[in-house]
Amino acid sequence: MQVRRLTLIVVLFLCLPLLAYVLLPLGGLFGRVSLRQFGSYVCCPQVVSALHISLYTTIISTSLAVLLGTPLAYLLAHCRFRGREVVDTLVDLPMVLPPSAAGLALLLAFGKQGLGPYFHFSPLGAPAAVVMAQLFVASPFFIKQARAGFEAVSGNLKLASMTLGASAWRTFFRITVPLSSRSLIAGTTMTWARALGEFGATLMFAGALQGRTETMPIAIYTASTTNLPAAIVLAATLVAVSFIVLVSAKLLLGRAAALP
Repeated sequence: MQVRRLTLIVVLFLCLPLLAYVLLPLGGLFGRVSLRQFGSYVCCPQVVSALHISLYTTIISTSLAVLLGTPLAYLLAHCRFRGREVVDTLVDLPMVLPPSAAGLALLLAFGKQGLGPYFHFSPLGAPAAVVMAQLFVASPFFIKQARAGFEAVSGNLKLASMTLGASAWRTFFRITVPLSSRSLIAGTTMTWARALGEFGATLMFAGALQGRTETMPIAIYTASTTNLPAAIVLAATLVAVSFIVLVSAKLLLGRAAALP
């Protein structure tokens, strides 16, 4: 018992530097926000517009990541085919690309020098460009988590379900999805969080038009050069919203774990 307590104390002591490194900037941020400043800037048009754009674009991009990423995650988890590792690498690539490079690639692919004129489609300067940038950089987070969840489901359970007469679709929705729910929730949350914090690719591809493509991270950057108190309030609001969503996701994960 003494050894166990000593080990716990040592581990906690080793964790303190990293915890302090995370908490100190957050403390410095919220320590600079007064209620008066918060009340003055949180309802200003720029903050309301940026928060609105961020919320609805991230909801759309996360929904698309789940809709389009689930079949791909299932394919990578259960199918063996030539070129599988290449596909897996392509899925991982946006996670390691510099955001500016990702934004430039999107610009060249869908801008005036890419496919845009051929399909009479120009997302530049529109919320659709924000969604496309977020989807590009954030979707791998869902696919990786969903794949891990699908791989963890026992093949015997799916085989038993199909042996009892359930179709492949029914087996997927009644067996695979419930047993993978923790991974799916975690992947969805991480995808949303990554989309909410996206800056570089969005700025390069969509621009920074207030009321159209200026998301919260872009608004923070813009305000930091002209109005530091407003930038601080924007940053504190973004941190608070992210914290609330992450806590909510953890509560959902806890409930998913408690289900039989």
